[in-house]
Amino acid sequence: MTTVERPISEDEVQAYVDDQLDSARRQEVERYLATQPEIAERVAAYRAQRETLRAAFAARAAEPIPPELNLARLFEAHRRWRFAPWQVAAAVVLALGVGGAGGWYFGSTWQPNRTQLAMSLLSQEALASHTVYAADQRHPVEMAADEREHLMQWLSNRLHRKVVPPDLSAAGYHLLGGRLLATERGGAAALFVYDDDAGNRLSLLMRPMAPELSASPADMRQGAMNGSAWISKGMGYAVVAASPDNALERVTREVSQQAAAS
Repeated sequence: MTTVERPISEDEVQAYVDDQLDSARRQEVERYLATQPEIAERVAAYRAQRETLRAAFAARAAEPIPPELNLARLFEAHRRWRFAPWQVAAAVVLALGVGGAGGWYFGSTWQPNRTQLAMSLLSQEALASHTVYAADQRHPVEMAADEREHLMQWLSNRLHRKVVPPDLSAAGYHLLGGRLLATERGGAAALFVYDDDAGNRLSLLMRPMAPELSASPADMRQGAMNGSAWISKGMGYAVVAASPDNALERVTREVSQQAAAS
C-alpha cells in the first residue's frame, strides 16, 4: 500500500528553516521544495537571514552574562527591594533570554564583520540552491551545456560582469548547464551544475560581492553535503557536493585558478 505524504504547511516550512523537523519529515519538505522553486528561493532567503543573525550575535552570545543580569544578584535584589513576583519573573526571563541572546548588545558599539556576514549569506544560498536544483534529476538547469556561449552571455548580462563556467574535467566533473538565481536582496547570481561519470552532482554558485571584500576558502557542511566558499575580486564562489574534502579541495583550486586567469 502506497503511503501518501501529508501536505506541507507553512509552519513546517518555518520549522525546516529552523532545523526543527525530524529527518523523515525534513526529507518530505525537501522533496516538496524541489517541485516549488519560488518557495524554495524564499526558504533559501530565510535560512540566509537566520545565519546572518546567528553570525552577527555569535560573539556577544559567547560573552559572560553581565554582572547586573546575574541570577544571584537578581534574587538578592528581590530580597532587598521586595519586588512583586511578576517583576522577579520578568528579571529572570531577561537574564535567561535577552541576556543569553546578546541583549546587552543594544548599548554597544560592536558591529558584525561584513566579510563574515557575506560568507554566511554565500554559504547558505549555495547549500540551499544545491539542495533544490542539483538534486532535480530532470531539470537541474535552465540552459544546457551545449548552449555554453549563450549561457555565458546571458548570465554575464544579468550579473553585469563576465561569467565563465570553469572547466572541471581535470577534477572529474562535466558541465550540465546553468541557471539564474535571485539573491536575498533581489540581485542576480549564477548557478552551474556539473556531474561526474557516476552521475554525482556538484554545483558552483557565483554571485557579485562588494569589491572590498575578500575571504579565503572556508569549509561548510550540511548533512551529506560538503562545500567550500570564498570571495575574490568582487565575486563570491561556493562549490557544494556530496564528496570528500580532498575532492572538493581540488575543485576549489581549479575554480580559483581559472577565475584568476580570466
